[in-house]
Amino acid sequence: MDSGSRKRRLVSDEVPSKHSGSESDFFEIPAAEWSSTAQKPKASGEDGQSPLRRSISPPPSRPSHKKTCNSKSAKEPDLGLPLPANDDQASSNLYLKPSPIQLSTVNGLPPSNNVDTVSLGDILGDPLIRECWLFNYLFDVDYIMSQLDEDTRDLVRVKIVHGSWKTEDANRIRIEEAARKYANIQVITAYMGEMYGEDFSMAGSEPILTLASSGTHHSKMIILSRHDDQAEVIIVTGNFILRDWSMCQAVWRSGLLPLLTASLEPRDHSEAFPIGSGARFKEDILAYLRAYGSKRTGALTAELDKYDFCSIRAALIASVPGKQKVRSIDPETETLWGWPRVRQILSSIGSISEGARPRIVMQCSSVASLNENWVGNFKTALAVTKGSITSRPNKTPNVSLIFPTADEIRRSVDGYASGGSIHMKTQSAAQIKQLAHLRPMLCHWAGDADSNLASVNGPDKFPVRQALRRRAAPHIKTYIRFSDEEMKRIDWAMMTSANLSKQAWGEAITTGGEVRICSYEIGVVVWPALWDEGGGAEMVPVFGKDMPEYGGGGKANVDDNNEWQPARTEQKEDDDEETTDEEGGKGLREQKTKEPAKRKIIVGLRMPYDLPVVPYRQDEMPWCASMPCAEPDWMGRTWPAFDNS
Repeated sequence: MDSGSRKRRLVSDEVPSKHSGSESDFFEIPAAEWSSTAQKPKASGEDGQSPLRRSISPPPSRPSHKKTCNSKSAKEPDLGLPLPANDDQASSNLYLKPSPIQLSTVNGLPPSNNVDTVSLGDILGDPLIRECWLFNYLFDVDYIMSQLDEDTRDLVRVKIVHGSWKTEDANRIRIEEAARKYANIQVITAYMGEMYGEDFSMAGSEPILTLASSGTHHSKMIILSRHDDQAEVIIVTGNFILRDWSMCQAVWRSGLLPLLTASLEPRDHSEAFPIGSGARFKEDILAYLRAYGSKRTGALTAELDKYDFCSIRAALIASVPGKQKVRSIDPETETLWGWPRVRQILSSIGSISEGARPRIVMQCSSVASLNENWVGNFKTALAVTKGSITSRPNKTPNVSLIFPTADEIRRSVDGYASGGSIHMKTQSAAQIKQLAHLRPMLCHWAGDADSNLASVNGPDKFPVRQALRRRAAPHIKTYIRFSDEEMKRIDWAMMTSANLSKQAWGEAITTGGEVRICSYEIGVVVWPALWDEGGGAEMVPVFGKDMPEYGGGGKANVDDNNEWQPARTEQKEDDDEETTDEEGGKGLREQKTKEPAKRKIIVGLRMPYDLPVVPYRQDEMPWCASMPCAEPDWMGRTWPAFDNS
C-alpha cells in the first residue's frame, strides 16, 4: 500500500485494515525539530489578513454590577442574549447549554471531526492580549510565539513558569536558550517543595513517575490579561509543544472576566463561599498561585485579584507540592489539595442515579506505580456523593479506566511518535501484579478493532456514540461519573492535568493527618446543578459538537453564547387592583405579573471517547512505551522503545 493510501485512511475514523511489510525503522525526532513545521494559523477574517491589518471594532462595554459574587448573597448577573428565533422557541422553558469543556483541534483529522474545537492559536492569537502567563511541564518557545498574533507578539509580556529547577536540566536549558531570542519573555522556575530521587523522563516527553521518582511542575494553564481591562483563565491538558496539539486534549476557559467596580466593599478573605461559585473559584486559584511564592507569582496574584469571577461555574481542583494537615484546616475557607480536595468537592454534589448503578470512568495518559490499597482509596474518593448515598451496595459505582493499546497508538495521527507521551509500565513482576488488579477496569480508547466493535454492537448492547477522536492519541485526562450503565446522564465531570499517580493526587493520609503531594496539577470539576435556576438541570454527553440535542417533543432555546437568556414575565390581563397609600388616598393602579416559568437546563459535556466503553479482552495489553513494537505504524515506522534505566 502506498503512503498516499495510508494518509487517506488516517483522516477517517474507520478501522484501517492490517497492512504488511516494513519501511524505515522509527527514529526519534529531537524536541527542537518538532517545532520546525509549526505554522501560525490564519486569522479568522475572510480576507485571511492578520487581525490588525483590518479594522477592529472596540469591544462592547460590560454592564456594571451593583453586586458581585464576592458577596455571599450576590447572584450572578443576567447579561442578556439574542432572543429565540421564533415564537415556538420562546414558549419553551427548556434551555440547552454548550459543553463547558471543549476538545482541542487535531491537525490530521478532517474538518468534520473538529467542529467546535479549540487550537492553541485560537487562545493565544488575540491581538488584545497584553500579558500571558504560561504554566506547564514542556515548552517549545518558538512554537508558542508562533501562536501569538503576528502584529503584537513582540509586545505581549510572556511569562513561562516551569519546574525544571536543576541548572543542568536539559528541559531548563532548552527553555532558557530559546527564550533569550525574545526580549519580551521572562522565564520563572517554580518552587518544588517535595523533590526527591531522580526524574526518569524521556527527552521531550511527559514524565514517567515511579515510586522513587520526583514530583514535577505538571500544571497546564494560561492566564491572560488584556488591553480591554479583562482577564481570562484557561486550563488545558497539553504541553506547549507542537506534538501535543496533534493529540486529543481538553480546554476549559473561564470566559472574559471584567474588572471589579470601584464601589465594591473590600473582600473578606475569611468568608466562606459555596464550592462551584465564582467567588470560591477565585479564592482557590489565588491560593494556588500563592503557593509559588510572592517572588514568582506575587504580581500575577495581585493582578488577578482585581477581576470579577462571578460568571464562572466550576470548582478548581489542584495540587501543590508539600504536606498538608487536612484535619487541622478549615475547608470552608482554606483550599485543600489533591485527593482530599476531590472528596470535598464531590461531597457537595448529589447523584441522580435513582436506583441505577452509576459508572465512574477514569481516563488518563499515564499510570504510575501504584499499590492496590492506594487505587482502592482513590476509587473511594471518586465515589463520594452528597449524603453519602454511595454507601448503599446497589449505589456503589462501577469503575473503568480508559487507556490505549499498542494497536490504537499505531493507528493514531502521529503513530508511534504519540506513544512517547503515554506511559504504563507492564514489564517487572511488580508491574505485572499492578496490571492484574487494574485489568478488570481497563477499557479501550478507540475500541474500533473488528472484534471489539462486535462486542459492543450485539443485539442486547447499547448503540455506539462516536466522539470522532479514535485516531487522535489521548493526552487528555478526564474523570467522569455517569448516572447509570447506559451513560446517558452525567453526575459530574473533571478535566485535569493529573494522571493516575500518588505524586499528582497525594499519598494516603498519615496517622498525624498529613497528606504528602509532590507535583503541581490543576483542573476543574463541573456538574449540572451549577446551571440550575430552580427548574432543574441535567448534564448529558455530546459527541462531535459542543451543543446537546433535545430529544423531546417540543423545542428548546439554544444558548450558544454560553450566557443566560433574560427571564421573561407575563402580565395578567384582568388582575389590576387599586392600592391605598399611607395617607389613605387612592394610589396608582399596579399590574401583577406572573412568576416567570422556571427553566430546565440541559448542559452538554463534549466526550473525548466513544460510548459505551469497550473493555479489554483478556489477551490485550495497554501501550507500554518501554517495550519495543516490531509491527509498523501507519507511516511504516517501528518502535524500538527507550531505555530509562
